[in-house]
Amino acid sequence: MSGRVPLGLSPSSSPSLSSSPVLHGNNSHNTQTPALRVPPGLGIRVRVSRSSRGRGGLLPSSPALGIRNPSRPAGICKASQSVDLFPSICPEVVVRDARLEDCWEVADTHCSSFFPDYTFPVDLVLRIDRFVALLSGFSVPPGCMRTCLVAVTGSSVNDNLYVGCEDFKVGGFEGRFSFNKGSVAGILTVDTMADFLPRKGPLRQRRSGIAYISNVAVREADRRRGIAKMLIAKAEARARSWGCRSVALHCDASNLAAMRLYKGQGFKCISVPEHARWPQPKTSPGTKFNFMMKLLPRNGAS
Repeated sequence: MSGRVPLGLSPSSSPSLSSSPVLHGNNSHNTQTPALRVPPGLGIRVRVSRSSRGRGGLLPSSPALGIRNPSRPAGICKASQSVDLFPSICPEVVVRDARLEDCWEVADTHCSSFFPDYTFPVDLVLRIDRFVALLSGFSVPPGCMRTCLVAVTGSSVNDNLYVGCEDFKVGGFEGRFSFNKGSVAGILTVDTMADFLPRKGPLRQRRSGIAYISNVAVREADRRRGIAKMLIAKAEARARSWGCRSVALHCDASNLAAMRLYKGQGFKCISVPEHARWPQPKTSPGTKFNFMMKLLPRNGAS
């Protein structure tokens, strides 16, 4: 039988079936009720049977519609296009640039990850302060780049439905609002400002060609899903697009899980010269950091 078959469906392999759609159900006793005529004008027959579990089976099977009862193995299409047809049913993790609509969740993810022990009202004040800082924007020296990446879960991979404009920005964030936004599960910041890299020369000039990764955080409920690795990979790709030769970061030496993560991604610990005054992130006093770097492959190289 020739004809087009809908995506995700398979044609019936039984040539003996009539062209009228027939509905079948499972019956352990191989008994069926007589065929029932539907109201005139529809021109189809309906055959109904009840399964041994007491649930009515009303699964369509028709070569004309290209639909079969899944209890019949013949002709079943094993490749489903449900992700393409209904992407919201199959949520994915999408890593993209943060938008204006993400700012509060970015602030919440940052504070819940780096300041988990604070309680109300201090935790709320921290979130509001971070939120205002994001909206205010961060000063970026001329010739430098900076972006905040977010890992979003529960949204469509093809995020094409949104309102707003990419040219409209607040604090460096695009003023786009998606209809299928999802929720922020992880964040990361990457820049070329070299604020936490050792300066070069007697004039203490900024180093170029090195991207710096900071503020890597994943919500507790979304950890152990590879989200941090996805964020790092996206940051490395962004750094290559900026023409950087390597990426660097600081990792809390007591955070063994983070150390394993970065080493697994190819980062190496760099020995800091004794008595050297290299800049470090401003955190709690007494926190010891490991300075780590990774060389980036050239574009097109594996």
